[in-house]
Amino acid sequence: MEPLSSTKQINNNNNNLAKPSSLHVETQPLEPSPLRKIMVVASIAAGVQFGWALQLSLLTPYVQLLGIHHTWAAYIWLCGPISGMLVQPVVGYHSDRCTSRFGRRRPFIAAGSIAVAIAVFLIGYAADLGHSFGDNLDKKVRPRAIGIFVVGFWILDVANNMLQGPCRALLGDLCAGNQRKTRNANAFFSFFMAVGNVLGYAAGAYSKLYHVFPFTKTEACNVYCANLKSCFFLSIALLTVLATAALIYVKETPLIAEKAVVTAEDGGSNGGMPCFGQLSGAFKELKRPMWILLLVTCLNWIAWFPFLLFDTDWMGKEVYGGTVGEGHAYDMGVRAGALGLMLNSVVLGATSLGVDILARGVGGVKRLWGIVNFLLAICLGLTVLVTKLAQHSRQYAPGTGGLQDPLPPSGGIKAGALTLFSVLGIPLAITYSIPFALASIFSSTSGAGQGLSLGVLNLAIVIPQMFVSVLSGPWDALFGGGNLPAFVVGAVAALASGILSMILLPSPPPDMAKSVSATGGGFH
Repeated sequence: MEPLSSTKQINNNNNNLAKPSSLHVETQPLEPSPLRKIMVVASIAAGVQFGWALQLSLLTPYVQLLGIHHTWAAYIWLCGPISGMLVQPVVGYHSDRCTSRFGRRRPFIAAGSIAVAIAVFLIGYAADLGHSFGDNLDKKVRPRAIGIFVVGFWILDVANNMLQGPCRALLGDLCAGNQRKTRNANAFFSFFMAVGNVLGYAAGAYSKLYHVFPFTKTEACNVYCANLKSCFFLSIALLTVLATAALIYVKETPLIAEKAVVTAEDGGSNGGMPCFGQLSGAFKELKRPMWILLLVTCLNWIAWFPFLLFDTDWMGKEVYGGTVGEGHAYDMGVRAGALGLMLNSVVLGATSLGVDILARGVGGVKRLWGIVNFLLAICLGLTVLVTKLAQHSRQYAPGTGGLQDPLPPSGGIKAGALTLFSVLGIPLAITYSIPFALASIFSSTSGAGQGLSLGVLNLAIVIPQMFVSVLSGPWDALFGGGNLPAFVVGAVAALASGILSMILLPSPPPDMAKSVSATGGGFH
């Protein structure tokens, strides 16, 4: 990363950092842990993302099986960003100050893993439990099963946020302010997310997996539902193995209780929920680097979320010309989109392993982030071109007069769409790693807690998601429906994010982190 412009500036920063902050917590050991321990902790991301991939690929048809209307299904997905906005700061705050003899982060990782298993059981067995409590299988809507599903889904999102935040924070603790290891740790986390994606999409695509668990097929649960249960069993097994390995192999030094006490002078006497008082104090004390990081991250996710929400829908509607619930064209497009997501995950994993090399090659992480945001903007803009080409070349079977499903698009158009999916794996790898690495570095150099700092960054991710979830539908409707209007807005946001990243986002010097983390100081 680029050094600061002058010795005077470094001295001023050190003077500022020496002042106590309401966010200051006791720092962990200053010596970075071996890379093998960092990789073991990062591997938990594969177990978490396996479940996320199953949600994205299998749960939408499942909620329709239970009788949830498509309009209401969109609101169910809001629980992810809402829980992220509330849970991660709370968990981050308490994990920074946890005095358990097992360490600060490990108890939360263990509790999150157990909660994920409970939630997955509720989701998978919602139809069976609903039937046991009185649901009529002859009716389209199963209210009791829906209630159980919604409860399980919310628990799952809360548990995932409870799990991912401490995992990221533990990685920051293990890196002990070493910027290169911090970047590599977050790159490994991104890589294992890609591994989990590939495994999840592959499991979801195999329609006979329920044969491995024949007891999953019941009167209330058809073949599709049984396959979903079987996939979730594999998800629980993978997460349990990875989390257990990390908890056993990676030890933490317990935080001394006296040093975890937050006094009124430190800003801790804010009433019943001190974590929100600390979060408010965090925003008051944010300096220019962190504010710019939050702004760049916010714009970045405004760009990403429309595509992540509607990528397979775009393939089914715009590229293949299908209609939801009518004919086979839309389903064929969705399956092609699932293939695109698989390719995206492969590129994501490969790129994640080379983030540090790419950063050195282009002159720093902020420049790399800017470049890939420009790439993201170009790809989102090219969705318009692919759509127009697909519409222009669309053909129907002879003699149907356009009354039936259109024929699949030409090989060139399909290849172009899949290429966009694949190339987008490059900026996605950077999005999953660099912002978290920078937040971890900024918090290490300031003496702020890793957990709460990552919780602050998470707000810049979930708030845009809520914004896009609520407004993208009406915005698209203003322009006649379809997904392109939201994609175009995403392209503009990506362009702005790239410009701000390259021009305004600062980079701390590589030799400051360890010296500053020893003294503590203000949140920078």
